Amino acid sequence: MPGPDPQSDLALLTEAALAAGKIAARYWKNAPRTWDKALDAGPVTEADLAIDAMLHDRLRAARPDYGWLSEESEDDTARLSCARLFVVDPIDGTRAFINGSPTFSHSLAVVENGSVTAGVVYLPMLDRLFAASADGPATLNGEVITASRAKAVEGATLLAAKPNLEPQFWKRRPPAFERHIRSSLAYRLSLIGQGRFDAMITFRPTWEWDVAAGSLIAARAGATVTDAKGNPPRFNTAQAQLPGMIAAAPALHAMILAQAEPFATPG
Repeated sequence: MPGPDPQSDLALLTEAALAAGKIAARYWKNAPRTWDKALDAGPVTEADLAIDAMLHDRLRAARPDYGWLSEESEDDTARLSCARLFVVDPIDGTRAFINGSPTFSHSLAVVENGSVTAGVVYLPMLDRLFAASADGPATLNGEVITASRAKAVEGATLLAAKPNLEPQFWKRRPPAFERHIRSSLAYRLSLIGQGRFDAMITFRPTWEWDVAAGSLIAARAGATVTDAKGNPPRFNTAQAQLPGMIAAAPALHAMILAQAEPFATPG
């Protein structure tokens, strides 16, 4: 029996993301309890866990047959047998959240048979809600957005951490991008969808929850989105990771892929 359609899932994710923003607002700039995760996995706060618990309860109550994958939940391999699942990052950009920056986001997606069918990236402190479904356009606060159509690498605006432009990751030399950075990978991908920047790259192994929602938003806005090997991104893998990601204007994406040599991984 067919499950809910992407638009119905998108409406559910939107409501949940707005609820997450209300929780985040209570903790932001209010000295939330913070600690470091094991194995140098980065910081986490009580806000991350509160949002994760709310999202799990709310989303699974609405779709009890969907699996669950979240940065802040213990992974359950039962998700691998689910046709559909939620892929969630309660706070993407936790360091920004801790530092009082408004550029953290909530990243919520539905994945069906390896592909993202609905996604929301919400920046509550900036009141920016990016959204897309597999059968609709990408939007920002309800208005349709369109990705860049840049056709040259030289001078293109790029969202990437500095290590991705080290010489060993390029066949000849790093292109002369105009580099920028945002703390949240989900936000970076959404900005590609908005056309604010021409390209986004990350060559390091990338957690699915960081990019699931944003990758759909960028793609539905007209960007080309692949892993760093040039393959279509696939989600709900056993490792819950992709080998990096490239999202860019279509012509620019092909040029980046032709010049990149990404697989010595930056730290």
